[in-house]
Amino acid sequence: MDNINETVLEVIYSILPIAVVITVLQFTIIWLPMEAFVQFLIGVVFVGIGLILFLLGVNVGLLPVGEMIGSALTKTKMLWVIVLFGFLLGAVVTIAEPDVRVLSSQIDEVSGGAIPQSTLILAVALGVGIFVGLAMLRIIFNISIVYLLAGGYGLIFLIAAFTPSQFVPISFDAGGVTTGPLTVPFVLALGVGVATVIRGKSASSDGFGLVGLASIGPILSVLILGVIYG
Repeated sequence: MDNINETVLEVIYSILPIAVVITVLQFTIIWLPMEAFVQFLIGVVFVGIGLILFLLGVNVGLLPVGEMIGSALTKTKMLWVIVLFGFLLGAVVTIAEPDVRVLSSQIDEVSGGAIPQSTLILAVALGVGIFVGLAMLRIIFNISIVYLLAGGYGLIFLIAAFTPSQFVPISFDAGGVTTGPLTVPFVLALGVGVATVIRGKSASSDGFGLVGLASIGPILSVLILGVIYG
């Protein structure tokens, strides 16, 4: 019950500011048609209910399962299994990420179908999956995240020099949308589960940084997609 109350309050605190600001603007500056404003209020209620259910699902299901999967994979002591399933889990959870689908649908609409929605989703998912696999290797071999971030972003700027200009902003937005409400908790929990088994609870902080690394993958994959389509 306490968990439910905390989640409800968290959602209210998140949604209330934007609802108040738009309400103030409605009756002072913008004066939208009343029908549109009522639809906005109804949408706020639906978003609130959806977020409450979603966050409860994350806390009850995704986080514990992510940690248990990470722990179970590590106990196999087979490097290729850990990396392979890190890749697969990173990819499939990205395909299910709502933010990725919103971005891909908007880009498909704006580009007039020049960049198909399914192609962009697949590219982003592959990018995340590959870098989640690399993040598993980072945890196992205790590699400094600084080297991986520096190398990753260095490669990004190198490829960006050969990519059509319209793909560069799309690629960075693709990196941003992977830090959504579905991917982040699951990937973080997976990393914490792996790190906890390898070096104990005192080293569970090594499981963090996965999201930062994972966001490099879709940037690179969309830039490469731009080189192909360009």
